[in-house]
Amino acid sequence: MHCPFCRHPDSRVIDSRTSDDGLAIRRRRQCPECGRRFSTTETASLMVIKRNGVVEPFSREKIVAGVRKACQGRPVTDADLAQLAQRAEESLRATGASQLEANDIGLAILPELRKLDEVAYLRFASVYQAFENLDDFEAAIGQLRSEHTETSAPSSLD
Repeated sequence: MHCPFCRHPDSRVIDSRTSDDGLAIRRRRQCPECGRRFSTTETASLMVIKRNGVVEPFSREKIVAGVRKACQGRPVTDADLAQLAQRAEESLRATGASQLEANDIGLAILPELRKLDEVAYLRFASVYQAFENLDDFEAAIGQLRSEHTETSAPSSLD
């Protein structure tokens, strides 16, 4: 790491701390040449391979913007969207991959969106699961209904 003051090609780490919900490391450094101190932030890079083949850095803001469209007219707050994007990013980073297909990101968003709002989930799923006709919507709605009855059914363990 070059010193930002004298451009010396080396520096010494004095202190390291996690920041940004554990997704980044903040390091306090000192230059052995001029003695000045400076901070650096290290994050693991996550790249997205878009459908057209272009590779770009991962952006939580793009997740929020895409999901916001699906949530239009629904009782979902900006804070809800920010938490959804954070959870989706954490699950994507947990895979350990440094590059992800854009479609994989959409599929990672689906379970989180389903917990948040089922109508928005269906809107978003229609794109990322490539719904082709009404039967696809009916199948997804049927699955949601069956899971609702499973979770609300009384237990027979009495």
